[in-house]
Amino acid sequence: MKLLKGLYISERFYLALTIVVVMMVVGFFKSVYYYIAVPLFFAAVVIFFIDVALLFANRNAIEARRDMMDKLSNGDENDIQILLQSTYRFTVEVKVIDELPFQFQSRDMAFSFSMEAGSKRILAYKVRPTKRGEYHFGGVNVYTRTAMGLVERRFKFSQDHMVRVYPSFIQMRKYELLAISNRLVELGIKKMRKVGHNMEFDQIKEYVPGDDVRTLNWKATARKARLMVNQYQDERSQQVYSVIDMGRTMKMPFDGLSLVDYAINASLVISNIAMHKQDKAGIITFSHKVRNILPASKRNNQLHQILEMLYNQKSGFLETDFERLYATVKQKINQRALLLLYTNFESLSGLKRQLPYLRRIAKDHLLVVVFFENTELRALLDKPVKALDSIYAKTIAEKFAFEKRQIVKELRKYGIHAVLTPPENLTVNTINKYLELKARGAI
Repeated sequence: MKLLKGLYISERFYLALTIVVVMMVVGFFKSVYYYIAVPLFFAAVVIFFIDVALLFANRNAIEARRDMMDKLSNGDENDIQILLQSTYRFTVEVKVIDELPFQFQSRDMAFSFSMEAGSKRILAYKVRPTKRGEYHFGGVNVYTRTAMGLVERRFKFSQDHMVRVYPSFIQMRKYELLAISNRLVELGIKKMRKVGHNMEFDQIKEYVPGDDVRTLNWKATARKARLMVNQYQDERSQQVYSVIDMGRTMKMPFDGLSLVDYAINASLVISNIAMHKQDKAGIITFSHKVRNILPASKRNNQLHQILEMLYNQKSGFLETDFERLYATVKQKINQRALLLLYTNFESLSGLKRQLPYLRRIAKDHLLVVVFFENTELRALLDKPVKALDSIYAKTIAEKFAFEKRQIVKELRKYGIHAVLTPPENLTVNTINKYLELKARGAI
């Protein structure tokens, strides 16, 4: 029960008061109980006011604040801390309740502990958002009480704190750091052996032992009267577009995230990796129409623009129009580029309806179709069969799984690269494909 601002009567006081009242009622019949109950009643009132005085003597007895990043990473564990400091001159019992955004559907983020006089405490927990957008945190509620525990005092801090949830920049930074330290293999990224030479000419330099004698430049050698060789460098400034299907088939959820969110997180990572490889990164999003186009570039603020653009993307319920995608790519991208198309085909017939447009895109660009393995079907196929209906379900699941493999073969038959991947392995498999194509000089 709330009496004054921040003051609450605890259940312990109500229990003591109930006992005293019962004794007073019984005292009307047996006076001995009455004479015991009256002193107890006045003692409870005195202790009550002493408890109130102890808790409210110091106006700012507790200081607390929520410490977190100014933005959260979608699909990742994000760290949040609550910093507490007590200026009470005695030990108090503390209960902390943090008001989380409704998107987390959590109402049990509470901590209970004791704080000694003048002590500090750090409470840490993690949250995992599964949708991009604005998340509104409520207040940090701190309840204190003395050892008597008759009343509680509430403090409230950090009210109405809004943070945005962006595509997985934590995942992006993790891959970036491992790429810089040449440790991508730890995440399953394969080491790709370069085939032949990358034929982007850099300069003519004097031969030193160890240079490839096949690159000797005989005309320059004759002019300089000493051995000269051509030096080549990795091909750079290739355009790499992440093309994300925002249509109905990409709304399917896996582990709390939709396929669109998996594709967006992977696009952010691959864009960052491509720019570290000195390539240009761009984004195209489409559904029944082409929504956004961010031209490929490697400017300093390109990654920030990609992050801001992907933050606002939402999938819809309409069917995807690949014909419009082809027309837009034909009009907007004049140079041969690598197109990583994130979409999802559940059946071979679904692919064949869109195959003519994919083949036209593949004539002008290097097209990689990245689509998803249904992990729920895989789990069903791995279950042992115990009844007749399980046989029927497993047979149908096998049919769908077989069609996924047929889609890969159908795409490769027309020279279109295909990546069939579980959602959780999307980023690793996409990077592997990109590095493979770079090593082969296919871009």
